[in-house]
Amino acid sequence: MDQSKINALRAEPVATRTHIIGGEHVPASDGDLMDILSPIDGQVLTQTAKGTVADMEAAIGAARAAFEDKRWAGQPPAARKKVLMKWADLIEANALELAVLGVRDNGTEINMAIKAEPGSAAGTIRYYAEALDKIYGEIAATPSDILGMIHKEPVGVVGAIIPWNFPMMIGAWKLGPALAMGNSVVLKPSETASLSLMRMVELAHEAGLPDGVLNAVTGEGAVVGEAMGLSMDVDVLVFTGSGGTGRRLMEYAARSNMKRVYLELGGKSPNVIFADAPNLDEAAKVAAGGIFRNSGQVCVAGSRLLVEASIHDEFVAEVAKASSAMKVGDPLDLGTAIGAVNSEIQLKANLGFVETARAEGGDVVLGGSRILQETGGYYMEPTIVTGVTVDATLTQKEVFGPVLGVTAFESDEEAVRLANATVYGLAGAVWTSNLSRAHRMVREIKTGLMHVNTYGGADGTVPLGGVGQSGNGSDKSLHAIEKYINLKTAWIKL
Repeated sequence: MDQSKINALRAEPVATRTHIIGGEHVPASDGDLMDILSPIDGQVLTQTAKGTVADMEAAIGAARAAFEDKRWAGQPPAARKKVLMKWADLIEANALELAVLGVRDNGTEINMAIKAEPGSAAGTIRYYAEALDKIYGEIAATPSDILGMIHKEPVGVVGAIIPWNFPMMIGAWKLGPALAMGNSVVLKPSETASLSLMRMVELAHEAGLPDGVLNAVTGEGAVVGEAMGLSMDVDVLVFTGSGGTGRRLMEYAARSNMKRVYLELGGKSPNVIFADAPNLDEAAKVAAGGIFRNSGQVCVAGSRLLVEASIHDEFVAEVAKASSAMKVGDPLDLGTAIGAVNSEIQLKANLGFVETARAEGGDVVLGGSRILQETGGYYMEPTIVTGVTVDATLTQKEVFGPVLGVTAFESDEEAVRLANATVYGLAGAVWTSNLSRAHRMVREIKTGLMHVNTYGGADGTVPLGGVGQSGNGSDKSLHAIEKYINLKTAWIKL
């Protein structure tokens, strides 16, 4: 990447954004707007339409009309593939523009954003485009005078609520399989990070996606998100975000049409370090990156470090050393390793967790404070807290910020007990040279994703989904398609 190109894109004004409904740019029905603050400097970056219930209903109506007249679902698989492939190409062609726009909006460091946002989104869309004409129905084993057929049909209208930490990447996880299977979609981006995702929707229309198949409404979750959840015309609802919001969406589904709801609700992921790890220096560097990249605002972040007692002090010192070497600062500077916290509200919440940790007896051995206040932006030091007990807040509650809690263990059994001591079960890792131990840990730690001697990097070929209060259903891989199809049996007497 070229820093001068990044700087030029940074300087470009960002036009006021509207909804995208039925292929048209549409302002809020009452004309209201929301200020969008950049976490880089705390200044107003632009404004977006502040959606109303009527706006969401219009978008859902457009999606329903597009589905029922089969302008997309009725196209041959090869035709849908061609559009999705062109969309992926356009995302790649505009990758730097999209990445810089997203960083200005949510604060992710540009080195991470370029790969995790447009890079990942293009790859995901292309993956499902390649897959869509390889998804077949089935012929059942039946008596000779019966033909039993199992058809795979699109569900209809999909509502997708997308978080602010990786809007393009996570948006593509929902959009790729949903659109590949012929569904229509209504997107509700986060209030604090919608700009790159809205631009991605525009590119979908440039690629030839028919009007009404993909719609996007910006606004407050309590208004337009609730309207989506309560709609009688949304068939499937997918969401990535907090447990509290996930519970409300399930309630909305029960109060409306019993729509299927798939939730990815974050985690409190354990990163388990044994003394026989093949490379403790590498494990320390990876542990630091696994929690502090994107200021800890990663669903699968390794926020709980469980370290075998015999190496605890030495290993924590190495993690602190690696963390201290990660530059916190302007996320559009290529030399920055840790960007901005997404919002002032999130920053204050992060600092509150540190104060709680101190009050509960934790020892803050690194960081713990807001920094770079003179910029007006929202920046926080990478923070490490040792002496975190199993019932401490840092064990039980997701921070979603650059705060690492450390706990020592003595045995394999204690490591498993600690790893499983929360209501979450999204991700985890174990570092060991013992093959049997590695397999036992993979089997016994209750998560949807387990790493061995690494952390992060699982690509789109494998599913990501949680157990417990980390949610249900899976994003990524062919398994994600299951959320966006209905199975229909045809029982035919010959």
